[in-house]
Amino acid sequence: MKKYMIMTFGCQLNENDSEKIAGMVENLGYEKTDDLSKCDLVVFNTCCVRENAEERLFGKIGEIKKLKEERGTIIAIGGCMMQEEHILEKIKKSYKYIDLVFGTHTLNKFEEDLKKIIEEKKKIRDVIDIDGEVIEGLPIKRNDKSKASVSIMYGCNNFCSYCIVPYVRGRERSRKKEDILKEVESLAKEGYKEITLLGQNVNSYDGGDGYKFSNLLYDVCKIEGIERIRFISPHPKDFTDDVIKAIKDNKKISRIVHLPLQSGSTKVLKEMNRKYTKEQYLALAEKMRKEIPDILFSTDIIVGFPGETEEDFENTLDVVRKMNYEQIFMFIYSRRVGTVADKMENQIPEEIKHKRFERLKKLYDDNVSKNNEKFIGKVEKILVDGESKNNENMFTGRNDANKVIIFEGSKDLIGKMINVKITEEHKWYLKGEVEGK
Repeated sequence: MKKYMIMTFGCQLNENDSEKIAGMVENLGYEKTDDLSKCDLVVFNTCCVRENAEERLFGKIGEIKKLKEERGTIIAIGGCMMQEEHILEKIKKSYKYIDLVFGTHTLNKFEEDLKKIIEEKKKIRDVIDIDGEVIEGLPIKRNDKSKASVSIMYGCNNFCSYCIVPYVRGRERSRKKEDILKEVESLAKEGYKEITLLGQNVNSYDGGDGYKFSNLLYDVCKIEGIERIRFISPHPKDFTDDVIKAIKDNKKISRIVHLPLQSGSTKVLKEMNRKYTKEQYLALAEKMRKEIPDILFSTDIIVGFPGETEEDFENTLDVVRKMNYEQIFMFIYSRRVGTVADKMENQIPEEIKHKRFERLKKLYDDNVSKNNEKFIGKVEKILVDGESKNNENMFTGRNDANKVIIFEGSKDLIGKMINVKITEEHKWYLKGEVEGK
């Protein structure tokens, strides 16, 4: 059998797209491999949110050129980056040996395009600028046997000034509720225990006839076999009371909510076009804590946005202290061609951005162990992922708060939901014992 490898850059939406690409590739008789030297097909699924993604991509493409010369490996590149004109020009000029270039709106044609390349020995550029349609029924090869992601919508209407996503993913398009529920029901029958609902802005999901994201949450919770439901990413401006109530009413829905902050400065938030203030963000979190006492939060923060002053950054640190986040995904601001922020004159020097990043990181790191201590002595329900990479007698899983937990166990526990009593805290993971053992 011919071998393939998919290299995925970026978010969980890209990971979900890569599972669909894998499904289409395997339809053509390819077999997955982790050995690059044996690949007959290499697919790059790209992200363009960060500048270093471009550097990583073109570095990897350079490595594959020799492989192509030696064994005729087909090289395909798709994803968000292929929707950027300057990237397409660079590929056309400097990487002429690439066989297939496809965009976010032509993913559904990947199998057809690849077949043409194999049969007709020609190169294909399949990128369109218009918003794509919602295509159902694509084959999918899941990377996990117990956890799965389900896209509920595509695109974004928010146009945050730093973000390229609306330009490369298009406007918001919601899947039909029937198609989403059918997919989750199918996963439940296959033995999946945990589902993550995906979208650039999940809480603006529109199923038509007044059917909103909260309605979808209630309906997914009714599906037997699914024991945990997560969702990413919501937008604070759209986090309505009905969604808060849905979380409160349904224990299946994870009690850790990803609530992107981006900045704690109202001035910077306005420049980012985020449409909420520092005070509104904190008030929303307080409302959620009042309604759901055991709720926890994770977030995204951008450091060094154009015009960010020391006072602005201190406001971000202030929110971090008040929110006591379980997880922070922190990023140094990266200029993206085509965005409003890229044209702003008051760009922050790299040295200042990096120093602020380190201060934010230290504040978060110093609090991790303290946050973990609250789990010691508690019995946590975890989904067992598999064996520990460092010890074959130890197994790993994650609790509702998405904390990594290691424990002594056996292979028959993999893919199951079990109760583990937490005994120790090790900063980046917790240690526990299987209850009743």
